Amino acid sequence: MAAEHDAPEHTGERSKDRTAERTDARTGKVSEARTGKRAEARTREAVGTAPTAGSGSLPRALTLVFAIAAGVAVANVYLAQPLLVTMGHDLGLAAGTVGVVVTLTQVGYGFGLFLLVPLGDLIDRRRLLVGQFALLAAALAAVGLAGNAALLFVAMIAVGLLAVVTQAVVAYAAALAAPAERGRVVGSVTSGVVTGILLARTVSGTVADLAGWRAVYLGFAALTLALAGTLYRVLPRRRDDRVPASVDTPPGDRKAPPSYRKLLVSTVTLFVEERLFRVRALFALLIFAAFSTLWSSVALPLSEPPLSLSHTAIGAFGLAGAAGALGAIPAGRLSDRGHANRVTGIALVLLTLSWLPLAFTRQSLWALVLGTIVLDLAVQAVHVTSQTLIHPLRPDAGSRLIGGYMIFYSIGSAGGAIASTTLYAAAGWLAVCVLGAAFGALALLVWVLELVRAHRVEGGSAAPPVTP
Repeated sequence: MAAEHDAPEHTGERSKDRTAERTDARTGKVSEARTGKRAEARTREAVGTAPTAGSGSLPRALTLVFAIAAGVAVANVYLAQPLLVTMGHDLGLAAGTVGVVVTLTQVGYGFGLFLLVPLGDLIDRRRLLVGQFALLAAALAAVGLAGNAALLFVAMIAVGLLAVVTQAVVAYAAALAAPAERGRVVGSVTSGVVTGILLARTVSGTVADLAGWRAVYLGFAALTLALAGTLYRVLPRRRDDRVPASVDTPPGDRKAPPSYRKLLVSTVTLFVEERLFRVRALFALLIFAAFSTLWSSVALPLSEPPLSLSHTAIGAFGLAGAAGALGAIPAGRLSDRGHANRVTGIALVLLTLSWLPLAFTRQSLWALVLGTIVLDLAVQAVHVTSQTLIHPLRPDAGSRLIGGYMIFYSIGSAGGAIASTTLYAAAGWLAVCVLGAAFGALALLVWVLELVRAHRVEGGSAAPPVTP
């Protein structure tokens, strides 16, 4: 992150390298070769209308499909949050431990990020997406039919494990987008992700009031299965839908994709070798710990006297949080223009300050609305900026980079969920707000330390700057 300061550190900045034309001896066609860099693929495949990885402008219709798919998939992870009290009563879970439902889902999500997301760099992505959506539908049905806490816990782990198809969608969209538009595309798809996360609470609460919490999961199982069928029909069919390590290399230099075992090992290697990756992963852990601190516990004070709100009313606050999704596309565009570091710093300040109005939730629901909007906007801005920055570190390992980054998201979300619900039972809502503010302040401290390091590097330190 250090060299994000004023440098072209992002995915969207157009290359300033000179471009030389060369003529293919066999076809007589003119192609581009960038001095000092591997050539970017610039052709569309003959089958279908979707672009190849790193090609020209990604069709907006396909971007919309990616956004909807990502939003629906990730929504399934967050359906339980406004239902925790009801689910706990139905299955005999104590108030202090009901957060384990969310935590186990995030644990499954973390394993999926490590074990499943890297497959996008190895096998046909169309089949991978369709298959995961179909299996996710089965896991959701298992949650809706669970007869005891043990079965529920196992099914929730499975939901988290398979819902990582969201990140496969994001990585696919980022790989297909041209560098100059990657921030916009990632922002658009991530807007779908955040909208899905937040509207999931609204829909979940409303359906639960009408037909019970089990109907929520059975209904989303049907919706997810329908989406699997839709993706099967609309995604382009290709002979090789992977984005392998060879995507940026000339045809004669292409190598076979690595084995699955090597893919898993390389995810760890990327973390060790890329400082920017490590810094942005730490940001993910802290901002989503704050995010989960709010959304995993806010149903508890809202469902208790003097407020005693219904599931529908509690879920409706997700609509306020959905306003934060509007920050996704502007944040991505600002990153494309070289302002990633500034966006990150401002967003982290807002994240920390958002807990001030949130502390007055019991006194004013308008304070909750204000705090929710600011918090979600801040989290979204950092999240989009981070994904925009890390993808070009290793374009051939896009799925592994996004998946590895999101492992820390999952750790933060799981930690925030169990910590906030446990702390609420022990010390109340104000203590939860202090916890959330502490996560934001710690992330801001990391940003400041990286900024100081950047200035030291510019002043002649031997340490290399952190750039994609």
